[in-house]
Amino acid sequence: MRNTLAIAGRELHAYFVSPIAYVVTAAFLLLSGYLFAAILLISREATLRYLFGNLTTILLFVAPLLTMRLLAEEQRSGTIELLLTSPVQDWEVVLGKWLASLGLFAGILLLTGYYPLILWRYGNPDWGPVLTGYGGLLLLGGTLLALGTLTSALTRNQIVAAVLGVGLTVLAWLIDALSQFAGPPVSGVLTYLSLSSHFFDFLRGIVDTKDVLYYLSVIVAALFLATRVLETRRWR
Repeated sequence: MRNTLAIAGRELHAYFVSPIAYVVTAAFLLLSGYLFAAILLISREATLRYLFGNLTTILLFVAPLLTMRLLAEEQRSGTIELLLTSPVQDWEVVLGKWLASLGLFAGILLLTGYYPLILWRYGNPDWGPVLTGYGGLLLLGGTLLALGTLTSALTRNQIVAAVLGVGLTVLAWLIDALSQFAGPPVSGVLTYLSLSSHFFDFLRGIVDTKDVLYYLSVIVAALFLATRVLETRRWR
């Protein structure tokens, strides 16, 4: 675990010596602030439910941007060989890099913490859906970042990794739409596999074990596949 944390710390530092962390954070806060103000003025409700629902769309594009360089840049620059020949396991490399992206995303979410404070100052928000909404966003974000880590392992080009990441995350989010064209049991399987079908209960203040386990399972599966892809680099 020490190696994993060391890699995560190194990767977090790399985020902040490049403009990507600042650009993505600024863009996310700008868009979320605009949506928060617009939705609050329109709905006149002391709730973040509508904001959280809209932030999921932004996350589909933000997550691949945060992960596109994690492994792709290492492969392009050749430093992946040095990393793989050092005394660390492949899974430690993948997990450490994912944890770095998750830490950055958690920090970005933390910067939106003044939204519920504003609601509390001028209204009477239901804190249950607020807390579960943030928890759902963190789980969804971690899942999208794991999928982005996988696509970053598949290529040496950051742009290709970002495009693949966006395509994969959007497909995983909208796959339940295909259930309209399929009968049971296929439609039920497609609905279950969709990231979106497991998210919206969080907005209602409901934490269902099956939704939590689903996101954790996708994270583990994506990081496992990324590790297997990385292992193939040892034999090239």
